[in-house]
Amino acid sequence: MTELEGWTETASSLEQGIGRSARRPDAVLKVTGEFAYASDLWLEGMVWGATLRSPHPSAWIRSIDVGPALAMPGVRAVLTHEDVPGEKFYGLEHKDQPVLAVDQVRYQGEPVALVAADHPETARRAADAIVVGYEVREAVTDPRLATEVVRHQPVRTGEVFEAEVVVTGEYEVGMQDQAFLGPESGLAVPAEDGGVDLYIATQWLHVDRDQLAPCLGLPPEKVRLTLSGVGGAFGAREDLSMQVHACMLALRLNRPVKIVYGREESFFGHVHRHPARLRYEHGATRDGRLVYVKADILLDGGAYCSSSPAVVGNAASLGVGPYEVPNVLVEATGVYTNNPPCGAMRGFGAVQACYAYESQMDRLAEACGLSPVEVRVRNAVSQGSALITGQVIDSPAPLADMLRELESFPLPPPSGDDLRALPGGVSQTTHGESVRRGVGYGVGIKNICFSEGFDDYSTARVRAELVNGEPHVTVHTAAAEVGQGVVTVQAQIARTELGVDQVTVATADTSVGSAGSSSASRQSYVTGGAVKAACEAVRERFGGLPAREALARTGPIEETREFRHRPTFPLDPVTGQGDSHTQLALCVHRAVVDVDVELGLVKVVELVAVQDVGRILNPQALEGQIHGGSAQGLGLALMEEIQVRDGKVLNPSFTDYLIPTILDMPPMKLKILENPDPYAPYGLRGAGEPPTLSSTPAIAAAVRAATGLRLTRVPIRPEDIALAHTVD
Repeated sequence: MTELEGWTETASSLEQGIGRSARRPDAVLKVTGEFAYASDLWLEGMVWGATLRSPHPSAWIRSIDVGPALAMPGVRAVLTHEDVPGEKFYGLEHKDQPVLAVDQVRYQGEPVALVAADHPETARRAADAIVVGYEVREAVTDPRLATEVVRHQPVRTGEVFEAEVVVTGEYEVGMQDQAFLGPESGLAVPAEDGGVDLYIATQWLHVDRDQLAPCLGLPPEKVRLTLSGVGGAFGAREDLSMQVHACMLALRLNRPVKIVYGREESFFGHVHRHPARLRYEHGATRDGRLVYVKADILLDGGAYCSSSPAVVGNAASLGVGPYEVPNVLVEATGVYTNNPPCGAMRGFGAVQACYAYESQMDRLAEACGLSPVEVRVRNAVSQGSALITGQVIDSPAPLADMLRELESFPLPPPSGDDLRALPGGVSQTTHGESVRRGVGYGVGIKNICFSEGFDDYSTARVRAELVNGEPHVTVHTAAAEVGQGVVTVQAQIARTELGVDQVTVATADTSVGSAGSSSASRQSYVTGGAVKAACEAVRERFGGLPAREALARTGPIEETREFRHRPTFPLDPVTGQGDSHTQLALCVHRAVVDVDVELGLVKVVELVAVQDVGRILNPQALEGQIHGGSAQGLGLALMEEIQVRDGKVLNPSFTDYLIPTILDMPPMKLKILENPDPYAPYGLRGAGEPPTLSSTPAIAAAVRAATGLRLTRVPIRPEDIALAHTVD
């Protein structure tokens, strides 16, 4: 069986410690194609699993005939909800999602039955052979007509809702997909003790286990998970996909079962970013200082809860952005529909609000005769400012300085006569006659780590010993390496704290305490904090001696520590007041675009980002996070959307769901600030999500500046520009 066996690196503790661009131990393997992803797992005697999914977004199930599938040669088992050995429902925050549909389906793609067969194609054909009798019913697909509420969270403060200048706007954000390249996949292996070992690409090993065990009718200690190679995540792997299905089949057959989704099935097999409809009203003085903000944020959670309550909480608490506003009335609501389930995706509720409030700040600047930067500077928060929830920002927040820094970057030169530099130019669609340039700005604020009273912690076990006479350190956590570089950071911390060159980061699994989810930009903070604490405990036992001398005297030293960030508190359900976040991060973007106003084609010419990261742990990895977050923001601004009509997905493929390629990403300039957070390990500030927020409104603003159009929806489609230009 192929699996991760842990990452071992021997490098100078000085050159590969905190603050340096330490080598990623998986880098060469990924570049050469030798890295083992979960889809590469293999074990002698394994069979293949496949899932039958509903073609309807809403229907009663009247009958299921598995006979035709069982009659096919090579088919080993066919399971329905009647074969679930334990609880039939699971969920991240509420157990509302069935392992397999019981009496109804609530979205297109809902799992109905499972098949195991000797060959993956046989399994797929057998799944297609199952006959399900559906009674189709009308689907609720318009969130404005939905009657079931996941969560409603208001934020109310102040009493003055009149102002000299008032701007209003209605905005819409489409359903974005995480679009990771590695599909959902894993291998379940039955164990001699009646339990199961699952090798899986996931973001949260322990919560996977805690959802799986009750459904399998097993105690948690008999459900063991080991992280396998993950090909991207971005939030979509927080929820279960094929985990419980593979385990059910393996336990039924008493043999290993592998499931790998195809690309189309992947679109149905994970949650997406919540599409949103947002109405905003900003009131200000004539010189552009905010007096009040009213906002109505409606998030479509789809068929099941997933993490929608937390997404709603983020959208509410961060709903007006990093601006000082004395009077606020925000209403954030998440609803159930028969659309695809939505949950975690990079930015997690703050992205949707950011697009709307930043669009409003541009409208306010225009109404007050100010530049887009100046109106933001005049209202920018700083250390000591209160958020709309009443929470005081108690660490550096130099937003005004960041905006001035951003504005000082020189603008790129005109595209000139090089057709390759023009939108659509490589296809000879233009010679520049209809191309207009625009510049736009975006500001975003994102909470780091889990909020609203969640017990957010991580566990690290650190062992120091002599191997062949040299000090060697093993770090073991359950932190999921999903491409962000947490394995590298753990090794950097161990080298820095213990002065040891040889460090192994053990494969993440459930045999060590939980590390929480690889989401919310939290792993460097929380798992980094746990590794740091465990290393400090080991170093203390060195008694002031160098590692080699201490270990020669004492033998191996092992310490386990948990790290928790300072407590947070739930938002008041009526007023929305409360210290709900432990850390906040800021990023600002400037976008320069060229737009062919006749064809509606957009080329992003340049992106500039200024971000405060508290303390740089790994410069190269950090730059990669900012580039990657900006790319996903570009995708949301211009091209990425799951097209859903009457509850049915129209484009479940990378042919029709477009993501930015290297040709779509412009040159980027970065200014990274280090203003340490006194409450965080090393003063660091989570960095992965903030650039996703501010890049989208900056690009949208630049397109507006180039076209003169309002453009109140993202992604901006070519017809939004071209048709409006034709009408004009």
